[in-house]
Amino acid sequence: MAVQQPPWTLPSQKSPEPTLKIYNSLTRTKTEFVPINGRHVKWYNCGPTVYDASHMGHARNYVTQDILRRIMTDYFRYDVHFVMNITDIDDKIIIRARHNHLISNLRSETTSLTQALIDQVREAWISYVQSKVSKGLPETERPSAGAEREQWPKLVERFQDKEWRQQGLQRDEKFEMHFNAANVTYTALVKAEEQFKSGQTSVENAHALIDLSKDVLALALDKQLGGTVNDHTIFRSLAAFWEAEFFKDMRRLRVRDPDTLTRVTEYVPEIVSFVEGIVNNGYGYVVDGSVYFDTRAFDKADGHTYAKLEPWSKGNRELLEEGEGALSPSSGGKRSAADFALWKASKPGEPSWPSPWGEGRPGWHIECSVMASAILGDNMDIHSGGIDLAFPHHDNEMAQSEAYHNCPAWVNYFIHTGHLHIEGLKMSKSLKNFITIDEILQKYTARQLRLAFLTQLWNAKVDFSESLMTGEVRGIEIAFNNFFTIVKALVSQAEAEGPKLDGKNRFQQAERELTESLHASQAAFRAALCDSFNTPEAINVLRELVSKTNVYIRTPGANLEIGLIQRVARWVGDMLRMFGLGEGETQEIGWGQERNADEGSVNREEILMPYLRTLSSFRDGVRKLAIAKGDNALKDILALSDKLRDVDLVPLGVALDDQEDGKALVKLVTPEELIKAREEKRAQAEAKAARKAAAVEAERQKRLAALEKGRIPPQELFRPPNVPEGTYGSWDENGIPLTDGEGKELSKSASKKLQKEWTLQKKRHEDFLEWQKQQQQEKGQ
Repeated sequence: MAVQQPPWTLPSQKSPEPTLKIYNSLTRTKTEFVPINGRHVKWYNCGPTVYDASHMGHARNYVTQDILRRIMTDYFRYDVHFVMNITDIDDKIIIRARHNHLISNLRSETTSLTQALIDQVREAWISYVQSKVSKGLPETERPSAGAEREQWPKLVERFQDKEWRQQGLQRDEKFEMHFNAANVTYTALVKAEEQFKSGQTSVENAHALIDLSKDVLALALDKQLGGTVNDHTIFRSLAAFWEAEFFKDMRRLRVRDPDTLTRVTEYVPEIVSFVEGIVNNGYGYVVDGSVYFDTRAFDKADGHTYAKLEPWSKGNRELLEEGEGALSPSSGGKRSAADFALWKASKPGEPSWPSPWGEGRPGWHIECSVMASAILGDNMDIHSGGIDLAFPHHDNEMAQSEAYHNCPAWVNYFIHTGHLHIEGLKMSKSLKNFITIDEILQKYTARQLRLAFLTQLWNAKVDFSESLMTGEVRGIEIAFNNFFTIVKALVSQAEAEGPKLDGKNRFQQAERELTESLHASQAAFRAALCDSFNTPEAINVLRELVSKTNVYIRTPGANLEIGLIQRVARWVGDMLRMFGLGEGETQEIGWGQERNADEGSVNREEILMPYLRTLSSFRDGVRKLAIAKGDNALKDILALSDKLRDVDLVPLGVALDDQEDGKALVKLVTPEELIKAREEKRAQAEAKAARKAAAVEAERQKRLAALEKGRIPPQELFRPPNVPEGTYGSWDENGIPLTDGEGKELSKSASKKLQKEWTLQKKRHEDFLEWQKQQQQEKGQ
């Protein structure tokens, strides 16, 4: 009988994995996320209207969307196709481009300060006060025609009253902006009049008047000359400039580029076809060359509902007018106040494209429908944007898309990021009370801004404040930095010491508890993200795990399991990097580097730290010597400098070549070359030292030999045994010979020679006796 395996039973899960739920604006509840096609997710995000600098509201929206996108791709591993548009033609762009162009032309045409220019600015100012500022003034204080100049100082005084100013804002939310613009122009106008009277009519003074009054002057110029601006490049160049600036800011914030980027101006033919389809399906109608969406016809049709996101806003005239734009045609001929423009007949001073209804341009809402449909088709999984776009923009998008595709649902999940308030006040570019991204990045880092958004729910209102950044955000950053620094130090120490073979059971109770905490944290982290991307809770999970690990590390007498600490640190770092809080290789401990977009994948810490440690060590040595104030401090500092050059920097491949001017020439060379050069230099120095020592020794031996000659006293020099017996027969009292061995008197030349030798020996003997004395003294010491 054949041997068979025993039966196997499918395991039953004790803790089922949580499912991802997303707060869906279409239901205003957290609903389970179900992509249409497996793990492929089609995602469209409303991009910016590029007519001015990006601000903190953009940062809130696009950094938050980037966090959600990273969670979907890097954590949940969905295959996301992320599409974003650029609105590069819009009423705001048209108006701003015309204003800039007309002000620029006026500047270039103005060569001096003239009465005509002053009159032009004064008339513009009067018109601005009557048409803009007066909206926020009480009726009793509105300047009468012709009395604007006379009454303005009193209004400036009243403006200092906060309560009075707040009442003005209740009448017109742009009151403060308009008043400030008018006052700047008024002040510039008064100064220009004084300059003109005193003959100060330079072009600089004229340009100063134009620049300071441009907000007021541009409106008057546009009313007079706006219809003459028809060159498409004027509008396109403005949009192109601010688009480039937007993406620079996004990369500084480490927001990933979209997978697909679309621009309205590149899709105008598709927009025309799309509008035709809506008209043909019975949901659009033409009025004087403009095409409108018929909201009532759509709302009455089976399977369709208008304003799915905010049905209560259908009659909100303010929102409807804002959605149509400042340059929209008059509403005459519209079947309903809620109907919106799909295609706008262009007026003079506006860019235009051909269409079956005449020259015109796209409405604001239609652009996203067309571009998203062109890339993603008749249905998408996710559509995202700021909450301020929910109505009418997003509601209109869905209505016209479903009207074109004849489908019941164009978007399955609508996610809206919450408003951003600064110190309790809502920002608004139209009110000019916004902080640019460039300004905020001069004060805080991209990581700190991202942390600020991570600590808030993505769909909640964020109150960005100084206390948030210096308190909670800074505390979180310091806690993680300190933790990673400690772990890196422990790992480096463990690697230097090598494996411990002490035979102890290293996986004890403390290790078991920390391991369980790691696993519980990983489960809690996933549960938090499945709960509609609850990043505040996810960050708290990481902080609590770090806290428990720190307790384990600080346990007195603990035999630390470095591998376990590394696992915790690597997972925490991986999750922080997943949120976009740092860049770097996944194997490194920590949350990576704060890196600019143009730095690529360079690991700054890995590259710089060896050099920085060497520099820090050198600095420590110099400081120690300087504080000690020893007699040899300067000599010792020079020795440290030589050690830095010859020892410390060599393994790093840095060569310092000392120059005559005292400034070293810095070169990057391979460590192998530097080590070889150092050894050659050392060998040459040793050879030179050996030659010098040999020369010194030779000199010493020569001196010893000379001293040895002086051992004989001069009186004994010519007497045996220092000369052969019988060489001389007689000597004087100094021992100098008088006769030879046969008794003959020595010749004068012979005597003179012997006298010279005697004198030399006398000097040698004296030197010998002095040397001998020194030797005895040294021995005595």
